[in-house]
Order: sequence, then C-alpha cells, then structure tokens
Amino acid sequence: MANTTPRFKTYNHPAGGWGAAAATAKILLEQSVVTKGSRALLAMNQPGGFKCPSCAFPDAECKKALDFCENGAKALAFEATRFRVTPEFFEKHTVSELMEQSDHWLEMQGRLTEPMRYDAASDRYVPCDWESAFALIGQHLRALKSPHEAEFYTSGRTPNEAAFLYSIFVREFGTNNFPDCSNMCHEPTSRGLPPSIGVGKGTVIMEDFDHAEAIFVIGQNTGTNSPRMMSNLVEARKRGVPIVAVNPMPERALVRFADPQDMIQMATFGSTKIASEFVHIRIGGDLAMLKGIMKVIFEREARGEKVIDQEFIREHTVGLDTIRDEVMSQSWADIVEVSGLEEAQIRRCAEIYIRSRATMICYGMGLTQHQEGSRLLQQVVNLLLLRGNFGKPGAGISPIRGHSNVQGDRTVGVDEKPAQDYLDRVRDVFGFEPPREHGHHAVETVAAMQDGTAKVFIGLGGNFVRAVPDTDRSYAAMRKLDLTVAITTKLNRGHLVHGRDALMLPVISRSEVIRTKVGEQFVTIEDSMSNVTASRGVLAPASPHLLPEVEIVCRIAHAALPNSKTRWKNYIDDYDLIRDKIAEVYPEIYSNFSERIKNPKGLHLDVPPRRLVWPTPNGKANFLLFPGLEVNAPVSDPAMLRLATVRSHDQFNTTVYSYNDRYRGVYNDRMVLFMNAYDRAARGLEDGSRIALETISNDGVQRRVSGLTVLDYPMPRGSVAGYYPELNPLLPLEYYDKISGTPAAKSIPVRVIAA
Repeated sequence: MANTTPRFKTYNHPAGGWGAAAATAKILLEQSVVTKGSRALLAMNQPGGFKCPSCAFPDAECKKALDFCENGAKALAFEATRFRVTPEFFEKHTVSELMEQSDHWLEMQGRLTEPMRYDAASDRYVPCDWESAFALIGQHLRALKSPHEAEFYTSGRTPNEAAFLYSIFVREFGTNNFPDCSNMCHEPTSRGLPPSIGVGKGTVIMEDFDHAEAIFVIGQNTGTNSPRMMSNLVEARKRGVPIVAVNPMPERALVRFADPQDMIQMATFGSTKIASEFVHIRIGGDLAMLKGIMKVIFEREARGEKVIDQEFIREHTVGLDTIRDEVMSQSWADIVEVSGLEEAQIRRCAEIYIRSRATMICYGMGLTQHQEGSRLLQQVVNLLLLRGNFGKPGAGISPIRGHSNVQGDRTVGVDEKPAQDYLDRVRDVFGFEPPREHGHHAVETVAAMQDGTAKVFIGLGGNFVRAVPDTDRSYAAMRKLDLTVAITTKLNRGHLVHGRDALMLPVISRSEVIRTKVGEQFVTIEDSMSNVTASRGVLAPASPHLLPEVEIVCRIAHAALPNSKTRWKNYIDDYDLIRDKIAEVYPEIYSNFSERIKNPKGLHLDVPPRRLVWPTPNGKANFLLFPGLEVNAPVSDPAMLRLATVRSHDQFNTTVYSYNDRYRGVYNDRMVLFMNAYDRAARGLEDGSRIALETISNDGVQRRVSGLTVLDYPMPRGSVAGYYPELNPLLPLEYYDKISGTPAAKSIPVRVIAA
C-alpha cells in the first residue's frame, strides 16, 4: 500500500528530464494502459492523429517523432484508463456518499459508460436510455417561461464543430447565456485586448520563438501548465536569448529544465538554465513593474536616446502622450513598494527590453485573474507598442491559454457578448433572428441560480461548480435548479451537486474514434496561436453507449426546438456540413474550411495586427490609460496577505491526478499554504503549523478554510499561495474584473487564523 503520509522535500533536480519520464511511465501503469496509452501517445499532436486533451500550446513546427509532455501524457492516460463507472457502481454508492469522497478519488473511478439520471427517492443515479434523456431535456427547456432561464456552459475541450452548433442552437432557443471556462481564466484577453489592438487573441506564432531577441514570461508556470513550450524556451536560451521570468513563486521549470526528448541531455543528466532574470514580483505588483520599465524608457528618451520607435508610433498608434505623462508621474519609491522589486532590477529588465529588436511577452493567469486584469493587459500592450513589437518576426503578445480549444470555442460563437455583425451573419445563414442582448458569464450565471431566475443548466464538458468562486454559495445555488445536465467523460464533483432532475451524458473522448453512418469523422481544434488543425481519435470508444458531442448537441436541439428550420439531423453524420456552415458565418477567416483543413498542417486564422492592421474603431493601436499602480482594491487590514490560488504539477484545471506536487516538494497533501518565512514568524507560527485562512471582506459572509499546513516557501513578503479548487471557498463571487467577469483568484485578501 502506498505511503500517504504528507511529506515536504525540496526538489533540487531540473524540471522535465528523468523525473518527467518516470512520472509518464508511472501514470500509464497506474491506469493500466501501458500498451494502449503508448500507442496513442505516438498519434497525439501528429498529422492524422488527435490533439492533446490538455493545454492549448501549438504542435511543434518541425515535427518531432514524439510531441507530447508529461502532463499531456497524464491527461491521455486518465482519459484512456481501463477503469469504468458503470450502473453497478451507482448501485453501490448514493450521491451523498460520493460527496464525501475527494476530487481525486472521483477522478480515479474511470470512464462513464452510459447515460444516467438522478433518482431522488434512492439518492442514486440510475440508467436512462438516450431517447428518454433527450426527451427530459426538451421537456424542461420547452417549459421555461423565458429562454433566459437556461444557462449553457462550455468547456475548452469542446471541439469547434460541437461548439459552433451549440452556439447556433442556444441562440435559436433565444438566449446568449454562455458561461464558459474562459470566463474563469483568459476572458481579460478577449475583452481587454480588442480596445488596444482590435483582436482578443495573441499575435505571435511558433516561428516567432526562433526570431525573438528577448522573451518575457509573466505570471505563467510554463513547466506545469504548458510544458511543450519549454522546448521553445530551451532553444531560445541556447541561442543566447534573454528570458525574463516574472512570478511570485520561483517555478522549477523556469530555473532549469531538461528536455525528456533530448537524448544527449538525458544521457548526460544535463539541463538548461532558462531564466536569465527571475523577477520575484509581489502578488499584484505587475502593473507597477510594467510602469517602471516604461518609466525607464521615457527617462532615457527624455535624455535624447532614441529608444522609442517613433516611426511606428506615428504611423500606427494614438495616445502616447497621455501614457507618458501618467507613467512619469509615478515615483520610484511607490513603484518599488507596490511591485516588491528593487529599482535596479526593474532597470535591468528595461535594459533587456530596450536592447531587443524583437520582444515577445507571454503571460498567464498571474496577469488575468485580478480585479483589473483586463486593464493590466492593456499596459502590456502599451509596453510592446513603445518599441514597435508588433508585425515583425519574433515580436508580439502571447496569452498562453489553458484548455485545448478554449480559444476556438470563442472564435466559433461561444460568447455571452456577441458582436452585432456576427449575429447578422447567423440570421442570414440560418434564417432566424438571434437574441441581441448580452447573456450571462460564469459569475452572473451563479448569481442567476442564487436568485432563482435560472432553472436549467447544461454543461458541455467541464466541472463548473468546482471551478467557480465562493464554493458554498455556488453549491447551494446549483441545487436550486430544476435540471442539470452534464455532458462528460468522467465522474466529477459537478455531477454530485445537481438540480432536482439531473442527467449525466457520457461522450466519446478526444482520443477515441468517431464513426457515423457516412464514415469516420474528425473534429477541429484551434490552439493558442490561432492554428486550426484536424483531430482524429485512434482508440476504440470506452463503451458502445457513448455518443459524440456533435450528436448530443444536435439531439438536444431537436428535442428543445421540434419546429426548428435548422437541419440538426444532417449534422450528426457529416461534419463537413458543419464546417461549411462555419465558413458561411465566418467567411473572412474560415472560407473553404472543409478543403483547407485537409492540409496536414491545418490552417492559420488571420490575426490582423500581425499585418499591422488594427481592427479598432479608429483603425489604430491604442495606448490606453490605467492610472495608478494597483490592480486590486486596497485593503486596510494590517494583517492582510494576498492569496493566489495555483495548480499543482499533478493537476489540470479541476482534475487532480495525485496529491503530489513534485517541483514544489509537496507529497501526499494538497491542504498547504506556501508562505514567506518572515511573514510566518511575524504571526508566531512554525514551519508546518496548522492554520486556517479567512477572507477579508465587507459583505458580512464568513469564508474560512481550515486544516492548512504552513510551508516555508520563497514567496515575496505579503504574498501566499495555495491550491485550487480547495481554496475556492475563500474567493467571493463578487470579487472579479468588471470588464471581463473573471474572478480575481490571484489576489484574494486573507488573514491567517492560528489553529
């Protein structure tokens, strides 16, 4: 029996390397898929194969024989697992009993095999045939007084074809209520970047890593959340490119990394130093740092140095003077205090930026999940504009997205705030008038459940209730619904926190073959750099009773809209018909989609700023003002610490693969708090003390998580970190970026309560 005693031990090896190879082998063995999983790994991210069900980083441009990482292998192993959750499983366990189990235990039970319906009398899920399931959904949806009483969630693993049809169905049904997993992570990218550069996407492609002269990685734990990107960073460092890593936590992969596919490095136990400059930023200090770098640039320009690309500024931008005045009004003393950095280090970062003729800035949720996340990203754009870092090789802005098709879902219509010209095209192509008013994002969806205006929730993948803030309130809200529908591969917490009626509908996974009446089908995925490629599963479905997502969406639509003019049944069998409709609705980027996607390399969607074209109302890139240095509302409590919730290395989104976090030295435990030793001592605590965390808020709601172990960790003073979703109960529902609706999970004000 495995040792389950918590232990904490510093990890001194490079990230990747033999540790990653061993972890990959171990997970294939644990899920009993060594042969099947190894065969599938050879097809993952390869032409003619399927796309990784994990992160959204692009496939390697020069094709590797193996193009996967440790965490991609984990995602595949857990998807291809031999374990099954059958009707017999639910005969043994009530929902109340299952609620007592951990998220990891639920995940370990395996793949769902057939549709199930909740039976209140026995508190169990019981078998339900597909026809009855669709009839129940149709009955609930048709009975609503208003289509706005339904909420339609989408997970980022949903492929383009299913997401597109879902968006059409929901709009024909009559609402724009599209809470989406992007609402919790990169929505500030979608909402913050368009006013600046005209698009809500990144502007770089994979080749830019080969031409960049400096790379900044801000608020992104590359080695855990997008490990395949580490190969690009390794190659850049070998070329001598400076890499500036900005993070409150020194992440192991950005210190040293060994590429598991570099045979020489593996044989010699070698590694590559990644970060040439590690910037140990205080949580919430990013705006101050960015303005500090800009202040150096403006100071040097004022002394007569030509460090600003004046020709680019004149031709392509507006608003520089206002930005210069505001940045120069900030004192160095304030910049240093808010950022937690020394002025000398900010000046070193500025020097790296100024010397580079082509700079990429990559970022993650360390920037997006603040109360002013959208406006913070606009300051990243401001910095890039100063030296013309758009429209040339090696330069641009790069959001490193999480889930594998979260960007693609937004591109094909999953958007609670759709553009009017898009709605016009939907009307013209499908022959119905779509609703024009904005719908609900994730936080508004929970609020609608709370106040009783939401009656039905349909989740196309994901684990909504575990991902959203304010866990206790969200659980209570979810249980007020008349119907919850989970379209899913595996059992998770979201299926146990349900409405009065509840369905679990099991789907064919990304790695499995889809066969219809007209033959084998493939789906398409858009990665975080706007490449769209085909994904063809290679494994047999986990059960003969599974259906593809496309068919499930079409049959729900047919049940809810029996008089629809849309030919839902046609799309079930021939996915080229869906792609033809996508091309009609999006002629500028998806023209001739069905033919172009036959190219093994797929297609790249046009991103106008790469061509120095700015789809903004004034046709320019805009310097946008964000006064001050704070990205979160100030808190007067002197005991306040800023909490960032983070993932472990053995985790993807809400899916917990194990209780270990190898690179941070945590084993067999997730209830920990990473804390600066001086902050810990100032509170009279010992390393290893048991404590509780309590949210500092003025809404009268007590939010507390107990049973946490304090671990000394190199955090900046005033900053602490702990695992998501265990610490979601501390994040108030109302604590979010008002532009995007994204919860401020990287800056929760908390105080420590001694046990």
